[in-house]
Amino acid sequence: MELKLILEALLFSAQKPLNLKELRETLTAAVEHAEDDDRVRELRKVKESELALALEQLRQDHELAQRSYRLVCVAEAWQFVTQPEYAPWLKALVGRKARPPRLSQPALETLAIVAYRQPLTRAEIEQVRGVNVDGVMQTLLERGLVAQVGRAEVVGRPMTYGTTPLFLEYFGLRSLEDLPAADELRRVVIPKPEGLATADPDLATAPPEQLTLPEAAAEPEGPAGEAPVPETATALPAAEPDNHRPE
Repeated sequence: MELKLILEALLFSAQKPLNLKELRETLTAAVEHAEDDDRVRELRKVKESELALALEQLRQDHELAQRSYRLVCVAEAWQFVTQPEYAPWLKALVGRKARPPRLSQPALETLAIVAYRQPLTRAEIEQVRGVNVDGVMQTLLERGLVAQVGRAEVVGRPMTYGTTPLFLEYFGLRSLEDLPAADELRRVVIPKPEGLATADPDLATAPPEQLTLPEAAAEPEGPAGEAPVPETATALPAAEPDNHRPE
């Protein structure tokens, strides 16, 4: 029995996407249910690299077969999903679920900065965007797209932020390496004020009072007028996967 067929059966039966670690643990645990099966005992020793290769072969098999579903890897986890063109019939079958509101342009811009420059503090995000991001960051935190990932080694030890696995799922990405190229955004130099008490200039973060824009220069965010897009900020597409897992 081929490894990829065993993995196919596991993914079809699973109630959620499975990553390589979970698949390997399942193969290891299977020996308890078939101690006398040599094949089962042999698969206890399979490496994650072998699993990744088998899954990629399985993905290609389904792609060549042009079935109504496909195998995808999102946020480092594998799952079967239906092809997008079958969405109208699936919606009629399961009903249309209420979706959260789309992200605003300021939220997308802020999310792009976090995605490409993480981990970074709220003050550093404001230096790149040029406006206050308190409201936008609260929205992203509530939506589970960003999270606190640590503290900066500078005066006051402010929180640092990064993206979450839900961010990868929201945009249909396997990992952060699959982000569209944004070399310009990565090259943006975040100004470091003088006199910061840190031994590592790369970790320096400006005190909040030095990051506040003059009132005349600041533009409000909200329904009445959104902040302009910085020349260096590349906003992520507001993509929302519409795939459904086959029954």
